[in-house]
Amino acid sequence: MTAAAQTDPAGFDKALFDQWFDERFQHKMEEREANHIPSMTIIATKGTLDMAYPPFILAATAAALGWDVAVFFTFYGLNLLKKDLDLKISPLGNPAMPFKLPTGPQWLRETNLPIPNLLMAGLPGFESIATHFMKQTMQQKGVASIEELRELAVEAGVKLVACQMTVDLFTYEKSDFIPDIHDWVGAASFLPLAQKADVNLFV
Repeated sequence: MTAAAQTDPAGFDKALFDQWFDERFQHKMEEREANHIPSMTIIATKGTLDMAYPPFILAATAAALGWDVAVFFTFYGLNLLKKDLDLKISPLGNPAMPFKLPTGPQWLRETNLPIPNLLMAGLPGFESIATHFMKQTMQQKGVASIEELRELAVEAGVKLVACQMTVDLFTYEKSDFIPDIHDWVGAASFLPLAQKADVNLFV
């Protein structure tokens, strides 16, 4: 079919219109992509020292990159928003966790000590010892504390969302928590926000 055959009596050129439409559509999509602000939601459910790091590191990093970030703290994860943090860590039931000494000769500090589960479960104060060693190791390696990471996340604009159901369940008081909490809501209020996010994480 010739170009002349594609032109109707009114002078409408379909091929030219299709070309214009494709170019216009591509331009608008590129413009939309350029103006789009990535978003991420995280659901934090763990309240141990080791599991406190992932949500704050991911949230603060994404916010620093210009993302819109919200973290929903529920069940034991809600402890991460308390004013006074007393987070513990335990190798018991966590076989992937290396148990290393933060002091001593270099060869000893680099050795992953095999601690039997029976000893970990039966030795009074073992969790406190493990927590102390982990904090010492992190300090020596220059790893920020949870308090510092939490403050960085807030400064970067991360929305910290507390699960109201968990607050009621464990009879917490709002005065127990930091004043930087963006909202106190239930899952029904948070899920629509997660539905619209580009990335959703559960930790």
